[in-house]
This record gives sequence, structure tokens and C-alpha cells, in this order.
Amino acid sequence: MLSSEIIKSTHRIKSLHLNRTVELEMYSPDELMGNEEVSLLLLNDGQESEAMHIQEVLSLLYTSGKIEPLIVVAIKASEDRVQEYGVAGVPDFLGRGAKADKYTAFITGELLPFVQAEVSVPVNGKRAFAGFSLGGLSAFDIVWNNDNLFDIAGVFSGSFWWRKKDLKDGYRDEQDRILHEMIRTTTGKPEVKFWLMTGTDDETADRNRNFIIDSIDDTVDVIKELMAKGYKRPEDIFYYEMVGGKHEVATWAKALPAFLTWAFPRKPRFTNL
Repeated sequence: MLSSEIIKSTHRIKSLHLNRTVELEMYSPDELMGNEEVSLLLLNDGQESEAMHIQEVLSLLYTSGKIEPLIVVAIKASEDRVQEYGVAGVPDFLGRGAKADKYTAFITGELLPFVQAEVSVPVNGKRAFAGFSLGGLSAFDIVWNNDNLFDIAGVFSGSFWWRKKDLKDGYRDEQDRILHEMIRTTTGKPEVKFWLMTGTDDETADRNRNFIIDSIDDTVDVIKELMAKGYKRPEDIFYYEMVGGKHEVATWAKALPAFLTWAFPRKPRFTNL
């Protein structure tokens, strides 16, 4: 069994792509031997890592033998968050997300090499990227378009409403949601898996007046697009709807263990008799 002690370290990267210094918090299990299969989780909005109780959650899951060795890298957002997060190359109707392509370049070209250089053992297991709200949209976009680098996208209350047109300007679900269109028009089927979470109290908005809040509608429609793309096995998509869950860190913190145990489950150990 892994040691329950989690080592937390703080790092700063001078990013050429973002033209700023990016702050990170890295969480690693103590006493790695070097012969384990070690996985990696990148997490958007890393400034919430203390409120998410990441260190305590990882320690508990290791102690109970529920997850494999895992490096978690919590990436702190900047004041330019609404420009750096989004769908790369497709700003929304207000021009938000205009730097999402630069953020993608930072993740793939600067952060991943930095992490591997900092970690004392090879990252040779699964690679996941997760986030909350707009950070979840960003994580999904980056995983979807970089399946050579990532295996899993985790999205907590994702901003899947992200749209090209304002509601008052003739908006239509079937043509104006940016991420849904991206899935639909992508050639081929990225080899990744998806964990998608919403809360029943995420919001009160119901733009189509079907008595289902928009965050649930938008997430369910993402699942429909994925299924149409060919993701039909139960292990491809996991949808977690939290009764009473709100659009807040406290809800996402409660959901975090469920995501971690789904994405990085402890494999059975067999011994010779």
C-alpha cells in the first residue's frame, strides 16, 4: 500500500506562450520506488486546491487503497482566466476565450515537459485533465484535441453553454453551442474517456423551458454528441448528477473522490500461494 503522506510543492513557470509566470501546486505520493505505474492529473483553477482539500483527499484514497500512484498538478488561473479558458480558436459571442489557443500551447508545449522534468519517476500511466465550470470546458477542449497526450477529461459543472450567439440574437441549441459543434465536426474519434458532473442546483436558468436547468441539458447534449461519435461503451462516459449540488467549490470538492476513484482505480494485486 502507498504511504498516505502527500508531498506538496509550489512551482513557477515563465510561459512564453502566455507571456506571464504561471504558478502551480504539485501533489505527489511519498516514497515512490520508481517501478510503479504513475499517472498524472492536471487541474485547472488550481487556486482552489486548498478549498478542494486535495491533499487530504489524496491521502485518504491512498490509505484506503482506492487509487493508483498519482501526481496532481493544480494550475492557478490568472486575472485573464476568461480569455485563457475556453475552446481554442473559437471565442464566444463576447470575444471571451481569445487566448485559449495560447493556453493549450502552454499546457502541451511547456507544462507537460516541465512536470516530467520535476518528477523523479516516469509518468507512465494515464494522463487526465480536469476542471470546474469554464475550467472544465477548457480541460475538455484540450483533451479532445490532444488525445496523443491525454486519456481522460474530467468536467465538474462544465460551461458547455459556451456559445457563438447571444440568446437575444436568434440563438439555437443545435447550431450555436461551440463545444457541441466541435465534437460534431471533428474528423475521427479521439481515443479518450469522459467523466462529466453536474449538480441539480447548479443554476436556475432554463432557456428552452423544459423544466430542466441548462447545465444539465447542455451536459446531457454533450453526452448525446459523444455517443453519436461512437462512444457507446459504459466505460467511455461516466455521468454523475449530484442531487443538491451547486455551482460552487464545496460541491466539486465532494465530487472529487468519485472522479479520482473512477479515473485512477487501484488495480487488484495478486500474490503467489
